[in-house]
Order: sequence, then structure tokens, then C-alpha cells
Amino acid sequence: MMLKQKFFALLCLMLLFVSAGCSEHSPAPSGEVLPIIRVQVETLALTAVPFQIEVAGTLQAVEQAQISARVSGQVVEVPVHVGSRVKKGDLLVRIRAAEISARVRQAETQLSQARRNLERETKLQQVNASTREKVKTLTELVQISEAAYLEAKAMLDYTRVRAPFAATVTHKLVEVGDLASPGSALLRLENSGALEVLVQIPEALAQGLRLDSLLPISVPAVGLATEAQISEISPTVDPVSRSTRVKLTLSENPALRSGQFVRVSLVDKGAQTLLIPKMALHRNGQMEQVFVADQGVARMRLVRSGAGYGDRVEILSGLRAGDRIVITTEAVLLDGQPLEVVEAGLSQ
Repeated sequence: MMLKQKFFALLCLMLLFVSAGCSEHSPAPSGEVLPIIRVQVETLALTAVPFQIEVAGTLQAVEQAQISARVSGQVVEVPVHVGSRVKKGDLLVRIRAAEISARVRQAETQLSQARRNLERETKLQQVNASTREKVKTLTELVQISEAAYLEAKAMLDYTRVRAPFAATVTHKLVEVGDLASPGSALLRLENSGALEVLVQIPEALAQGLRLDSLLPISVPAVGLATEAQISEISPTVDPVSRSTRVKLTLSENPALRSGQFVRVSLVDKGAQTLLIPKMALHRNGQMEQVFVADQGVARMRLVRSGAGYGDRVEILSGLRAGDRIVITTEAVLLDGQPLEVVEAGLSQ
């Protein structure tokens, strides 16, 4: 019996300590009549706030090309290597194609023969020993032979692959002795002097972009933070990623390299959220609380806050648009406290 009395006394003592440690916003004691407290409330509404997000982009050369073969043949010379800087017109690859050389000689011979025949018939016509029709036919034959010769000579020129612009060799895909075929890749060139950012932007955010607008970017690898100008916006949306391809031009910077990772900052001006005055948010340890006026009575709500905007703070959960929150009060509030409400207006 004595043991039960001691246990009961210890339990009462513990309850007394817990009651003394409760927060200022504890529920009202059971059966106690609480006084009416005058409070000012504000009705919540969704508010448009600028919301900044980052999307990943890649640096690439404005001028870049994959050099491919246009004729079949064995590669006999590659005078460049990865990292070589070349000028426009410099030799990159030489291909041996004996059949093309033979075709050139054949076309050249046929052209010479056609010209001699035309010259002979023209002289015969002058002494009425040939007809005008025959001279006309031979003239057309000369024209056909000239076209065939030019075609063969152009094919021969294709055996010497030259740089289309001043650039740096970034990939070497062929070696001496390899067999080249039409369309096969030989080299990749990039002009590293002019770089641009290629980025895929979500379609909802791409709607507000305009050509020549500036966007903040950062290149973490070199610690660069600057702005880049929009130079191209794709008129279509990728049906898989639901994003739009956008290109931004950069000022020349020797520290930048093609292929580097870039962060592009965007502001979503259409984002909406709930904002409350900071004075309406109460913290009790790890908990965040807001009092809501519900039919003339104070109701405590546990909430989760987000970013701050001046004297207001974003509420991520626990409240919704239309709730009437207590922003000022004459005394400490308890859950269930009767209220005399003064409306402060809609949140902006």
C-alpha cells in the first residue's frame, strides 16, 4: 500500500513539472473559461513572388565542324594532330584515289579531242565543206566534255581535305593507311575563340525569354560568374524533355573550354506562394506555429516555413489560401481562446 502511495505521489510531481514547462501557446486547461482577446487578423491569398531556379548548360564552340570524306580511297597523309591549330585552307587529310586520277586524264583527253573536231569542222564550214548542224553538234559535245572534265577535277580535289575555317583539331578519327569512304568522319574542328552556351530550358520558363536578353550564368570550373546574351531560341519544344533549346553568346575568355559545365539562372515570375508576416510565426523548439481565427476562436496550426521576403515569410505547409491568421494580439494566446477579430485585409 505504501508503495502505491509513493508511486502516485511521484506521478503527480512529474505532471506538475510537465505543466510548468508547457509553452506560452499551450491549450487551455480543461473546464477553464478563457477571456476574450482582441486580435488583428489577415486573410491569406496566393502571392506572386520571383522564384529563381538553375538549369544546367554546356559550353560549345560557335564554329565547329565534323570533317568527312567525300570520296573513297586510302588515307596517305594526315599532317595534323589533336590540338593542332590550322588556318582556313590548310591540308588536313590526303586520300589516294587512282581511279579518280584516271578519270581526270580520260576527261581531259576527251575534251581535247572534242575541241580539235570542232575546230576542224568550223574551218570546213567556212569553205562550205561542212554543215551548220554538224558544227552545232560538235559545239555541244565540247560543252559536255568540259563539264565532265570539271566534274572529274572536282572529285580529284576532294582527295585533299582542307580546313573550312581557322580552328583547332579536337578529335582525330583517322590514321595513315585507313580506308576512307564517302561520309566517314575524319576529324573534328572547333574555333575555341568564340564560345556559346547550349541549354535546355523548361517550356514554361522559356515563354518569357526574348532574343538579346541577358541571363546570369556561372562556370564553376573556373570560378566565373557573368551574364550571357540570348542569341537563339528554338521555335519548337522537345516532346520528350518538354524543354526548348536556347543558345547564349559569351565574351571571349581564354580560361573557358568547350564542353565545360555551366549553370544558367532563370527567374520564374509566375510562381505563387503563401506569405505571412514574420510576427505571425511563433517558434517553440523545433516546431513552428501560427494561430488561425476560426469562427471566433483561436486555433493553433503547425506549419513549415520557407524563404523570407522582407518582413514576410513563405509558408510551405500547414496553411492555405483563405485562412485568417492572427498577426497581432493584446495577450498570450491559447488554443481555443475566444477572439474579438479585427480584419487587417488581404495579403499582397
